[in-house]
Amino acid sequence: MFVAPDPGRVRLRVSSRAVLGVGLSVAAAELAGLSLTASITGGLAALLVLFTVGDPTVRRQLTTTALLPAAGFPVLALATALHGAPLLRDASWLLVVFAGVYARRWGPRGHALGIFAFMMFFVTQFLHALPAQLPELYAAVALAVVVSGTVRFVAWCIERRVPPPAAPAPLPGRGLHRVTTRQAFQATAACAVALAAGQFISHERWYWAVGTAWWIFVNTASRGETLVRGFRRVVGTVTGIAAGLLIAIPLAGAPAPTALLVAVCVFGIFYTAPLSYSWMMFFVTVMAGLLYGLLGVLHPGLLLLRFEETAVGALGAAIGVALLPVTTHAATNAWIERAVTCVHDCTTVAARRLAGDPDADPAPLAADLEVLLGRVRLSLAPLVHPLSPLRARKARARRVLALLDDCAREIRGLAAVAADPDASHDARLAAASWRVEAAVHALVPPTRPARSASVAGDALPPHHPGAEVALGHLYGLERALVDLAAPLRTSPSAPLVPAA
Repeated sequence: MFVAPDPGRVRLRVSSRAVLGVGLSVAAAELAGLSLTASITGGLAALLVLFTVGDPTVRRQLTTTALLPAAGFPVLALATALHGAPLLRDASWLLVVFAGVYARRWGPRGHALGIFAFMMFFVTQFLHALPAQLPELYAAVALAVVVSGTVRFVAWCIERRVPPPAAPAPLPGRGLHRVTTRQAFQATAACAVALAAGQFISHERWYWAVGTAWWIFVNTASRGETLVRGFRRVVGTVTGIAAGLLIAIPLAGAPAPTALLVAVCVFGIFYTAPLSYSWMMFFVTVMAGLLYGLLGVLHPGLLLLRFEETAVGALGAAIGVALLPVTTHAATNAWIERAVTCVHDCTTVAARRLAGDPDADPAPLAADLEVLLGRVRLSLAPLVHPLSPLRARKARARRVLALLDDCAREIRGLAAVAADPDASHDARLAAASWRVEAAVHALVPPTRPARSASVAGDALPPHHPGAEVALGHLYGLERALVDLAAPLRTSPSAPLVPAA
């Protein structure tokens, strides 16, 4: 995972910026004379500012960041005020869980605000914060938002040069058929189970079970995705606990080395998050152990308790997805259809560009395709997981992923040719684009009358270099789409895409 391709070194820069933003936020809290509890709260708030805000434009990211305290401050006040009233505290947290997941229907902003609100409740339990500490907690969070926001949007605004691809719109639906609505009920049920089981194990550290159940539901859409994420969280936690026994306990909260290792963990969280949930959880777990060391409460038994709470949280998530489940089959089918449709749109726009239309630009659609393929991979993760017993479906899922990767490669090449001013139109492009469109419609029924991509202007002589390269990509696309029909349509059991 650490040697995976990093085009433009974006992950490296984002991770380094996170260390800078979190470090400066904690330093600001310390210089302001705030307590260790407040400094840790500020560090977590800074991490969330840099990790969860994912709007498609810098302006929208800035607005979302400014709104985070509006979501976090009321929850901080509620959580500290109910510290001595367990029943009301538990009921209130479950309401925060429901609202936080339900807010995901409003896109990246709702997603970020929901996570921030949940984590403000979580941090008060982690630090056992009391109402008397509320003013300095507010000050720490406000400082963190300002400092980390300044680092992100003023000092080191990576997104201005490399804008993040827009997240795909959630799968459609109404009422309980809408993924965000179902997940709101599922996550609330999962957290309720985790809360009860966590308190049975420990009346002091039960909140880890609730946190586990919550985070398992982040960025998942189907039952299979949620179960795989739960498994990976447990794996990451177990390995992180093992590292904590070797690293955090011997340090015993020594400030300088602990701060250095926390910075390493922050870097690891951001660098591995796009690649591996297990690795990310490894660094989260090690960081939690180091913070416990700073608080003076770390011992081997606490790390064992951390594992037990994580296990019951994962179990709660497994129980929660049994309520109103979104099946892996249904989610996968929808994401594959959207990816194939995007392939068609990219091809059509590229053909228009090659035909001489200066307003047609396939590059944004090619970026959208990469995001959609990432969502397909996530949806297929339960089928291609090494522990999956469904060998036939695993083989078919891997074949689908390979062919979709072929499509993405051809689309990237086609977009590059279209961007070349020397490449131009060729009469053969119309026929090749029409065949790609026919191959797409064989997999996904058209929502509008089929039409071939028109090619404007006079045809160039045969064997024009740009046209030849474009034709090669179109032929590759056609082959990949035709080959997709076999794994998508001929399964003897539970096909990924139902027959027309």
